[in-house]
Amino acid sequence: MRATQTKPKVETTPTWRHHHILDLDDFTREEIELVFQTTRAMKEILSRPIKRVPTLRGKTIVTLFYEPSTRTRLSFELAAKYLSADVVNLNASVSSVAKGESLIDTLGTLQALGADIIVIRHPHSGAPYIAARHIEASIVNAGDGWHAHPTQALLDLYTLYEHKANLNGLKAVIIGDIMHSRVARSNIWGLTTMGIGVTLCCPPTLLPIGLGEEQLPPVKIEPNIELALDGADMVMTLRLQLERQKSGLLPSIREYINLYQLTEARLARAKPDALVFHPGPVNEGVEISPTVAHGPQSVIKEQVANGVAVRMALLYLLTGGHKQ
Repeated sequence: MRATQTKPKVETTPTWRHHHILDLDDFTREEIELVFQTTRAMKEILSRPIKRVPTLRGKTIVTLFYEPSTRTRLSFELAAKYLSADVVNLNASVSSVAKGESLIDTLGTLQALGADIIVIRHPHSGAPYIAARHIEASIVNAGDGWHAHPTQALLDLYTLYEHKANLNGLKAVIIGDIMHSRVARSNIWGLTTMGIGVTLCCPPTLLPIGLGEEQLPPVKIEPNIELALDGADMVMTLRLQLERQKSGLLPSIREYINLYQLTEARLARAKPDALVFHPGPVNEGVEISPTVAHGPQSVIKEQVANGVAVRMALLYLLTGGHKQ
């Protein structure tokens, strides 16, 4: 009898199937890992004396922002330039939008001018989805209302991955105004996809609609910050928009600080190697104490730095670079 030969296991590159990046609810674990893998290659480029490669030469990337932005917009612009793409910046407040031009008309103009990827930030939830239905160019959601901010969530995940290569089974705690946070929603999808348990900690008035109704993955809710932080591997605080007090969702900022500010004493309830995240901009002394924001467990500056590499990876993947 002839012995059967076992075929060697061949490592295959995960398939990238996204033409748009609208949120992380349709990303698989393998696709997120492909983003990690590609980001590592982009970080190597950024470590060189000349941070530029011809990968996207001939491609046109447009940033279309209907809201103010510093970190996100700059990181997309730098990402595109480091890959040698042509970059067009369109500020809605000084464009034809200010004269009443609709989103669809603006997108049609950009497509006629040859845009390959349009990075859009819009105050209304769902605007990037409408854009994706009316244009052939790839749409990247850089934040839409309270709904989603997928590239921020991916850079948060990558920052966590750099410190803790095995993400499965970790505990993440998100503290703050979760109802109005597009960052929190996208992170919930990304974290749970990677096998990370998520605990939300905030006043009941700041919890999002849809929990437990299949609109978001299963999470744990713990309003007591000390209990929420027990055994945490990752702690993310969210910016508290001061207008929430005026809208009646909070009794006072002082009470919020008292009950929910991330302090050194509270952080001690987490694991000793727990990491502290914040998507920015940071209200130091409100949602997070200055000593924690700038302490040894904070990776806030790393998040900003990783944002460029992650967005380089996404632009590369959207243009089919992994198939070249």
